Amino acid sequence: MNRFPLPFVLVALLSCYGPVAAQSFVANYDETQVPAYELPDPLRTESGQPVDSPQQWEAQRRGEILDLFRSQVFGRSPDPISVEHRIVGTDRQALGGKAIRRDFDVTLRRGDRSLTFAMLVYSPQTDEPVPAFLGLNFQGNHTIEADPAIRITSSWVRARNDGSTAGNQALAAGRGIRSAAWPVEMIIDRGYGLATIYYGDIDPDFDDGFENGIHPLFADWAESVEPGQRWGSIAGWAYGLSRALDVLDSDPRIDGSRVAVIGHSRLGKTSLWAGASDERFKLVISNNSGCGGAALSRRAFGETVGRINTAFPHWFCRNHHRYNENESELPVDHHQLLALIAPRAVYVASASEDLWADPRGEFLACVHADPVYRLLGTDGLGGEAAPEKMPAADQPLLEGSIGYHLRSGGHALTEYDWSQYLTFADRHL
Repeated sequence: MNRFPLPFVLVALLSCYGPVAAQSFVANYDETQVPAYELPDPLRTESGQPVDSPQQWEAQRRGEILDLFRSQVFGRSPDPISVEHRIVGTDRQALGGKAIRRDFDVTLRRGDRSLTFAMLVYSPQTDEPVPAFLGLNFQGNHTIEADPAIRITSSWVRARNDGSTAGNQALAAGRGIRSAAWPVEMIIDRGYGLATIYYGDIDPDFDDGFENGIHPLFADWAESVEPGQRWGSIAGWAYGLSRALDVLDSDPRIDGSRVAVIGHSRLGKTSLWAGASDERFKLVISNNSGCGGAALSRRAFGETVGRINTAFPHWFCRNHHRYNENESELPVDHHQLLALIAPRAVYVASASEDLWADPRGEFLACVHADPVYRLLGTDGLGGEAAPEKMPAADQPLLEGSIGYHLRSGGHALTEYDWSQYLTFADRHL
C-alpha cells in the first residue's frame, strides 16, 4: 500500500519551480556576480590525457563522464528488466479522424512487487511506422486532451488551485487543462506520433524515503549500492522512459529507432539523463531544464545546487548534496551531460523571463558541448565554429546537431517551442 506524508502544504510549497520556496535563499541574477569558474574539459581524460579521436571518446572518455554523473549527480540505476504491456483502450477516429489513440498499461514486475503506469499514444492515420515524441507530463494523461475517454490517474498528484484536483486526487475538471503544452494535433499533422506518461505514475514527486513508486521494486538491489550513489527520482523517471521505449520499440505503429525524448523543467532534466544513459533515443529535447539539467552549475545563477537539493532532496543522489554551494568541486558540469548525447541530436530551449533556469548557462552548456559533437563528425551548433554570442529571443539555431532557442516569455512549454522541435526533428528523425 502506498504511504504518503501528511504535511502536503509544506511539500507543495517546496515543490514550486521558483525562488519562493527557499525562505533564506537569495538568487543571483547579476552576471557581474557570477563566480569565476573553470569547466572540466570533456575532451581530457581523468588522468589528464587529451581525447583526440572518436574511438578514444567511445572507448574511454564517455564512460568516465557517464560514471561521474551516476556516482555524483543522478545516482546509479538498476539494469533494465522486461516489461509487460497491454492496450486497454483504442479510438481509431481520434482528433476528428486524424489520429489513432491508444491507452496502454505498462507493467514492471520484479519478485512479488509490480508497478503499472498508463501510457497514452497518438499516431497518424497510416499503416507505416512513424517517428514519435515520448515525454512525461505533470498532471496526468487526461490533462493533455479533453477527451472524456482518457483515464484519469489515480496516483498522487500535486494539489492545484485551478479546480483540477481535490487535495492530491486528480479530477475530471482537469481534462485538457494542459493541452497548450501538448499540441497533439500539430504533432500529428506533421507526421509524428506522441506518447506521454504521468510522471507520478512512475515515482511520486515528494521526499517519501522512496517508499512509493518505482524504487521499492529494486529495494534489495539498492542495498548493494553505496548509499550516496543510490538513484533518486530523476533517475527513476528516466528509467521509466526507457521502459516505455521498450514498448514503443515493439509497436508496429511507431518506429522505435526514431524516438525523441522530451521534457520540461524537472522533466527536462529527466529527458537529458534518459537520453544520456539510453543511447536508443535518437533525439533529446530539454525545455527550460535549468539547474541539474542543461544549465552550467558552476555559474550559480538563479537556482543553485544547494537550493535545488534543499527543496527537492529526492531528485538526485545523496552524493550530489556534497556540492551544495560548492559547485566548483563538482567533478562534472552539465555541458558534459549534453556531450554524453553526442553524436545524436540534442535541443536545448530557454525562456527570456525564466532567469531562475539561467538561460545563458543553458546556452553556454551547448557551446562547451560543441567540441565533442565536432570530434564525432557532426556540425555541433552549426557553422564553422560554435557561435560566441547568445542568439536574440525568438531567433532559433536549428542548423546543427545541437539546437537552441531563447523564447520570449516565461517558464513554460509552448506551441512556439514545439514548432521549433518539429522543424528540428524533420532534420534528425
